[in-house]
Amino acid sequence: MAAQSSNVIEIRGLVNRFGPQVLHDGLDLDVRRGEVLGVVGGSGTGKSVLLRTIIGLNRPAAGDIRVLGRLTRELDDEAWRKLQTRWGVLFQNGALFSSLTVAENIQAPMRERGDLPPELMEELAGLKIKLVGLPVEAGGKYPSQLSGGMKKRAGLARALALDPEILFLDEPTAGLDPIGAADFDQLIRSLQQSLGLTVVMITHDLDSLVTICDRIAVLVDKKVKVGTLDELMRDTHPWIQSYFHGPRARAAGIVVG
Repeated sequence: MAAQSSNVIEIRGLVNRFGPQVLHDGLDLDVRRGEVLGVVGGSGTGKSVLLRTIIGLNRPAAGDIRVLGRLTRELDDEAWRKLQTRWGVLFQNGALFSSLTVAENIQAPMRERGDLPPELMEELAGLKIKLVGLPVEAGGKYPSQLSGGMKKRAGLARALALDPEILFLDEPTAGLDPIGAADFDQLIRSLQQSLGLTVVMITHDLDSLVTICDRIAVLVDKKVKVGTLDELMRDTHPWIQSYFHGPRARAAGIVVG
């Protein structure tokens, strides 16, 4: 039992296919409680598909996924809704509702829950805005009035609206300048530590992998290899060698020992 409780996500034998194209074939993956797990892979390896499958937006062809102790294929609609309140998701573009203010976007998941009074939702939205480092006045702005970095933070605030145990991030630093990306990385690590979150982060950003990830999951050959940065740098797989020993890796400060 202790070994099971240390994992918040357990995937066994996952198969994802779209027509004749097989993205994942017998993929196994464990995500440990309280870690930041980076997910990387080449184009077409199904990084976002893996995330969408875990959170129920894509139905796998085969395999089992257990999240927070629940086998997802056995859940009815009501059980799914309850489980979904225990994680938050930041999609790549923020996925904010353009017709709602930042505060209203953050309150949207609270409204879906249906048991919170308006005054409390307003107060909680203000707290989440502060939590992600946005100015108080950002709550009254619409997404079109925000910079790219502020949209990311607003999306993160919405992902944290229901105090989740797991945070899923899809390319969180994409489109940010290096300073903005570094600041966002530090924000994620700070929130993970202060809130006790488990973070699953799809990224192509080697700086993020070096700075905040405890382990890295590499999608190769329709499966996944998982390890620390040091462990993966010793892996002999050609794609992994190219990724962790190439020019971009050196620019990110990854040094071959």
